[in-house]
Amino acid sequence: MEESQTIDQSDEAAPPALPRPRVLVLAAHDDLIAPLAEGLDSLGWRTITARTVEAAERAVADMAVEVAIIDGRDGFPNGLSTRLKAAAGSRRLPVVWLGGGDADADLRMTPPVHVAQMALRIEHLIRAAVAAEEFELRATTFQEQGIQLGAPEPDARRRVLVVGEPDPRFLALANLLEASGAELTATLTPYTAFDYLHEREFDAVILWGGQRRTEALSIAAGIKRNTRLYHLPVVLYVRSDADINLGEVFGRGVADVASPDAPVEETVQRVMALADSYRRHRSVRETLERARNSGLMDPSTGLFTRNLFAVHLARLAAAASRRQRPLSVCVLRVARQDEVNEARAGGWVDRAMPQIGAMISRLVRSEDTAARLSPEVFAVALPATRLGEARLVSERIAAVIACTAFHAGEDKKPFVVNFDIGEAERSAHESPMSLLERAVATARPAADQTP
Repeated sequence: MEESQTIDQSDEAAPPALPRPRVLVLAAHDDLIAPLAEGLDSLGWRTITARTVEAAERAVADMAVEVAIIDGRDGFPNGLSTRLKAAAGSRRLPVVWLGGGDADADLRMTPPVHVAQMALRIEHLIRAAVAAEEFELRATTFQEQGIQLGAPEPDARRRVLVVGEPDPRFLALANLLEASGAELTATLTPYTAFDYLHEREFDAVILWGGQRRTEALSIAAGIKRNTRLYHLPVVLYVRSDADINLGEVFGRGVADVASPDAPVEETVQRVMALADSYRRHRSVRETLERARNSGLMDPSTGLFTRNLFAVHLARLAAAASRRQRPLSVCVLRVARQDEVNEARAGGWVDRAMPQIGAMISRLVRSEDTAARLSPEVFAVALPATRLGEARLVSERIAAVIACTAFHAGEDKKPFVVNFDIGEAERSAHESPMSLLERAVATARPAADQTP
């Protein structure tokens, strides 16, 4: 495990051999922050610790950190969140306070905080910040083409599905959620839960992981296997977090874990934040759907056309340089296989493309831009995404679509579409066309896997 860095006003620069930090930690003392920073480092969230406000501002501006965590017990001034956000310039900077906080804070948490919990929360905050940046860029791209892409206007009311037996602690959380403005639907069994999920739109799901935790995790995994519900946040509420395997829980599709050990008000805040993020995600997708018949989108799939994608990718590359964020591209090309070739000859592959395009649009995040480059080639631009993460995205999309059988005509066996996939991460000053060409050049058969 690499040790986190610490800066003060006398430091000239971070040691060049160390990877660039992603998380700024501002604290006058180490008792709370040092174990958290070490834990985040071990999970790949490289940290740098500042002792003064001035050093923190310099780190935000010079090192392009993605999130700031502040020890609110140390008497830092009001308005600090605003100062740090201003230092980030055009890059949106989420700010988390541990104890205390100010009006411009994005999240307040009550210490002590489990490191896995913090990693999960900052990941969601960063993705929300990137999504906000992306929508601004996307609106500009459409405006240049004569289309006014109105800002997403999600409903104010969040719809939350609550699944589990009526334990008093679980009921207390549900009651406070309802008092905070959430519209709750409660069910006891997984079967009824999935009936509701297929019939209605929800912004979050809360699972009671009391005596039947395995059942709760099965529901979470089932939600992740559904392309329409893939991004729906699932919160597992447990009796105690002392006896759970967080790696297993998050691997099954859970977005957050809460327990009665944390203040119920804080848990409500986290659930509401996840619901808001998902609502924004859905609103962006619906806004793009309304632009489907504008002539700019591919009419069959609803994805970006090749020309619109080229224009927007250039804008993404310029913004990535300006904000010091990474940018990656995935390419997915329908593989040449005997069964697909036969279906292609009968026109059935063309008929499957609208469904495949819809699946891709649901599997990517709201900040990602999916496009149809040619009849059987798709691309996805991934802002603030490294190469390894881009590979996971393309493999996930390919795996989900490979699990779907498409109609091939009467008396014909349904066919399955596999992809050749390729990815590339933009290097400094690389042109958008070169980035896309490198992604195409790396195309390889997707691994045979089940999502």
